Amino acid sequence: MQNDVIACDAAALCERVKLGGLRDKTVLVTGASGLLGTYFLATLAHLKQNGVPLQAIAQVRSEPAPHTAEIIQRGGFQLAQANMADPEECSSLPSADVIIHAAGYAQPAIFMANPVATFQVNTTATATLLQKLRPGGSFLYLSSSEVYSGLNKPHLSESDIGTTTPLHPRACYIEGQRGGETICNAYRTQGVRAVSARLALAYGPGTRKGDKRAMNSFIEKALCHGKIELMDAGQAIRTYCYVTDAVELMWQAALHGTQPVYNIGGHSTVTIGELARLVGQIVGVPVSFPARAAEVAGAPTEVQLDLTRPETEFKKTGYLGLEDGLRATVEWQRHLYRA
Repeated sequence: MQNDVIACDAAALCERVKLGGLRDKTVLVTGASGLLGTYFLATLAHLKQNGVPLQAIAQVRSEPAPHTAEIIQRGGFQLAQANMADPEECSSLPSADVIIHAAGYAQPAIFMANPVATFQVNTTATATLLQKLRPGGSFLYLSSSEVYSGLNKPHLSESDIGTTTPLHPRACYIEGQRGGETICNAYRTQGVRAVSARLALAYGPGTRKGDKRAMNSFIEKALCHGKIELMDAGQAIRTYCYVTDAVELMWQAALHGTQPVYNIGGHSTVTIGELARLVGQIVGVPVSFPARAAEVAGAPTEVQLDLTRPETEFKKTGYLGLEDGLRATVEWQRHLYRA
C-alpha cells in the first residue's frame, strides 16, 4: 500500500513527541491535502487508532488526493471543503481546541500566479481562524523562511527579518507570511497561545502529481522523461528537512513551545545542482545544465536556518539524512506516476 510509508512515519513521529495533550480535543487542520497537512492528519489518525480519543476536521479546497482521503476515512475525521481565501467560506469552519493553519500556498509557481488569494490565506484567514480557537487552545501558523528574503547571511535566526519591499516578485507570499505572524503576535498579547513556525523546505512522501518545487520537479523529470535538465547552473543553496522531522518540531512548538516563533528546518545542505545529481543518481538518469541560465524570479540564493531555539528547547536530534529521505520520496513518486 502506498500509504504504508506515511503510516510508518506517523507511528515513529508519535514516539518522539508527547501528544497526550490532544486527548479529548478537536483539531482543525487547514491545507489538509498538502504534504504537511497530510502528515499532521496521519499523526492524529495513528493516535486515534491507538486509543486516544480525539476529533479532527480536515479542511481542503478541492477533492483530497486518494492517500489523504484514506487517512481521513481511517481516522473517522470530518472533511470540510472551503476556500480559505474566501472570508465567508473560511468563517463557516467549526471551532476547535487546536488549529494547525497549513493552507498557505508553498509552491512559488502557484503563489506568484495567485497573489491576492495568497495574501488573503495568510492574513485574513489567519485572523478568522484565531477567532475559531476555543479558550485555552493552541494555534500553529505555518510561516516560511521567506520572511528572511533580502538578507545575505547564513544561519538566519528568529530575531532576523528580511529587507524586501512590497514590490518584490514574491511579495504576496513574503508580506503575507509576515502579516500572518503579526496577527498571531497580536493575539498573543491578548493571552492566546499562537505560535508561528518559519519552515524551510520540508519534503517527503505525500505530494501530488505536478508539484513544481525543485526537488519534486527533478524527480518527475527523472521518472517521466528519463533525464533532468536544469534551468540554471544550480548554484543556489538549500537546506532540506524530511517531513517527519519538520512535523515533529511543529507539534512540539504548537503544544509545548514557550516562544512566539520558531525556525523549522533540517541540516541537509546542498546546491540545487547537487540535489539534481543526487536524484539522477538514485533514479539512474543523466543530468544536464544549460549553456545559458534562465532567471528564477525573486528566488533566494541561499536558505539556511539557525535551529538553536527549537533544538535546545525540544532536545531535537537524529534528523533523517537527505539520501535516505530522497529514496523514500522517489519511491512515493514512482507509485504516484504509475497511477
